[in-house]
Amino acid sequence: MYRLLAYVLCSLLLLQTLEQELLVVNYELNQARITARYCVNKARPQLKCNGKCHLAKQLRQADDADKKAPAGSVRLKFELVPAPARLALTAPRRWPAAPARYAAPAAPRYADAPARGVFRPPLV
Repeated sequence: MYRLLAYVLCSLLLLQTLEQELLVVNYELNQARITARYCVNKARPQLKCNGKCHLAKQLRQADDADKKAPAGSVRLKFELVPAPARLALTAPRRWPAAPARYAAPAAPRYADAPARGVFRPPLV
């Protein structure tokens, strides 16, 4: 549940951050429809506007909205509500330890300990 909430909040944050980029992507995907419905310069095809005037208007509105509401001006109101008795906090559950799958680590070897295995120091 917490993981889903974290994904939703992260995606909302990304959508807010990438607002202008999403407007441009929407324009590129629906350029023909935007040109047919919203283009101001339909009577002058030599300008080759193709709905860019509508895109510029949308970007300007998004920029103005960002300027009107600076980041520090948002005030949140928090209220403390007592929890009902049936939702009281309980002690965390202690799950049984998983069985050991690997052998215990070998004792550390030091320089003064004799070497084992294939390694043989050179004879000088």
